[in-house]
Amino acid sequence: MSQDHIRLHIPGPVEVSPATYEAMAAPMIGHRSKDFQNLYAEMQPKLQELFGTKQPVFLSTSSAWGVMEGALRNLASKKVLCCCSGAFSDKWVDVARRCGKDAEALQYEWGAPVNPADIEEKLATGEFDVVTFIHNETSTGVMNPLEGVAAAVRKFDGVMLVVDTVSSFSVVPTPTDELGVDVMLTGSQKALALPPGLALFSVSEAAMAKAETIKDRGYYFDFLEFASNQEKDMTPSTPCIATIYGLRHQLNTIFAEGIENRQARHERFNQTVHEWVRKNGFEFFAPEGFRSKSLTCVANNRGIDTDRLVKLMREDHRIALDGGYGKIKGKTFRISNMGDETDETIANLLGALDDSLAKL
Repeated sequence: MSQDHIRLHIPGPVEVSPATYEAMAAPMIGHRSKDFQNLYAEMQPKLQELFGTKQPVFLSTSSAWGVMEGALRNLASKKVLCCCSGAFSDKWVDVARRCGKDAEALQYEWGAPVNPADIEEKLATGEFDVVTFIHNETSTGVMNPLEGVAAAVRKFDGVMLVVDTVSSFSVVPTPTDELGVDVMLTGSQKALALPPGLALFSVSEAAMAKAETIKDRGYYFDFLEFASNQEKDMTPSTPCIATIYGLRHQLNTIFAEGIENRQARHERFNQTVHEWVRKNGFEFFAPEGFRSKSLTCVANNRGIDTDRLVKLMREDHRIALDGGYGKIKGKTFRISNMGDETDETIANLLGALDDSLAKL
């Protein structure tokens, strides 16, 4: 890395390793070639295991938001219930309405977890056919109860559950088929530790059947187009081949480490950060039992100058830190521990935080 390199401990994009960049520098191939088909097919078993699904895992050259919007275009024919508890889940209501869908927010205060009982109450009206849900709300550091929400939605036939696991995927188990999730999606730039620009998602048989009944799915995110091309180990449109090379490398890295070992490592680093938070007299923005394993949203109960903290971390330690997102900027700051972090990099991060705090 160059001397100008600023190490990323923001909640995404996260740090990308030199080995991943090296893998991404493989020679370019045609996206309709046998070489690409082999590359695509080679990754499927590992992707399916990570997703916990027997369904194909599709690759979309887009941010995860592309698939989030696409899921609405493919599945919503009645009304969308959006579980809203932070900046990104709140945004899903606006996205649905801009797609011409009737949408309602099941609104919670930022920092509060989604309550599955509230979802059941709403779905009992019969008004809704799609529920949108963010597992790990990156803006607030809240990990919402995926298992409980999935169980609530399963009680209602014909209701599609769309789950964003962008900042929880590969950090904690997300068993798609076991939970009955209809669309499980993630992005490349968080715990997968790749550059932005690649979304990964799976679609249940029920969701694919529902998409067949929707006439205005569009093209770029049409689930049926993805399925048709998947049969040939291809994507509907030109993919980001370099990033997919990186994905192959990261999948090999993840499976060499072991999925359970990777998840345990994230848990251990997360707890190390939590110990630092307590030791320094800070509080957590997310409540006990609902805290993210991939990042920590620290409540600024001490009233420190978070802009100054971010500046010191960058200028003195070449580390990028996040000073809070949206309406809780300055009231919180966020520390990421996801991706390919090691004991050494986490120790370096916390040492830099100690030094920067002492200068405030």
